[in-house]
Amino acid sequence: MSDTAKTPADFWFDPLCPWAWMTSRWMLEVEKVRPVEVRWHVMSLAVLNEDKLDELPENYRELLATAWGPVRVCIAAEQQHGSEVLGPLYAALGTRFHNRGLDRTRETLVDALQEAGLPAELADAADSDAYDAQLRASHKEGIDLVGQEVGTPVIAVPGHDGDQIAFFGPVVTPAPKGEEAAKLWDGTLMVASIPGFYEIKRTRTQGPIFD
Repeated sequence: MSDTAKTPADFWFDPLCPWAWMTSRWMLEVEKVRPVEVRWHVMSLAVLNEDKLDELPENYRELLATAWGPVRVCIAAEQQHGSEVLGPLYAALGTRFHNRGLDRTRETLVDALQEAGLPAELADAADSDAYDAQLRASHKEGIDLVGQEVGTPVIAVPGHDGDQIAFFGPVVTPAPKGEEAAKLWDGTLMVASIPGFYEIKRTRTQGPIFD
């Protein structure tokens, strides 16, 4: 199957979020079983929540205080080396943050950058606002498709009429594989393509399962 026959699936992520990480691993499975090509983009939970910090629980505010560094490193990598580096960098960061439970320290960032084949000095971006305008623009592009009442990830695909179909999620654990991944993809696109459809939800009974 040629790349030109594949449907682009734009995926906005913040490497901080374990649920977005689960969804991203599912999307890699979808690429194996459906003619889909994921295109990675950066969004930011810190940006999303910066105007409502006083309304958030203290533990979540503390988490968000660590959120700027990784997304700044991701956007700096994209700006300096192209969007194709985001997939490998996200994989390296997510494996460390979620599967291995490592702290979001400079050492962890450098290690992830090196695994992704990127210069270690990109870790300097974690403490710099040099690319914040680009970060906010990337975040806005994704969040404008779905609205402010969601988080990460945001996924967008072209609809039959040429307009984008965009949605938050799906939130799932563990990441479905094989035919289960295909079924979830097909069903998600089916409901997301219905005009006026907004939400299916049920209480989460378990946390992310990283397998």
